[in-house]
Amino acid sequence: MEWYVKVLKNYVGFQGRARRKEYWMFVLFNLIASIILTILDSILGLKSVFSGLYSLAVLLPSLAVSVRRLHDIGKTGWWILIGLIPVIGAIILIVFDCMDSEPGDNQYGPNPKL
Repeated sequence: MEWYVKVLKNYVGFQGRARRKEYWMFVLFNLIASIILTILDSILGLKSVFSGLYSLAVLLPSLAVSVRRLHDIGKTGWWILIGLIPVIGAIILIVFDCMDSEPGDNQYGPNPKL
């Protein structure tokens, strides 16, 4: 849970680096919250009110942690736009997100693992 809160506290921080654990823990908690809110919406008969508001609330933190994750492997944050290419773009981003950090410092800052 601390990783999720860490990302939310740095919600518009596009500078620096985010290690794999920070990124994937945020994705996990985000997925769990989305599923719970979708179920709650269906139980209450609402049309994606809670899940839609939640998605809107975590849009900027999601983009920021994705850009910081790309920085961690030495790529510019603009690589996130490759996700706009259907299927192939998403696969490339998943591969990037699974890659290990660049050892030592890079142009985006010090290695967060150290």
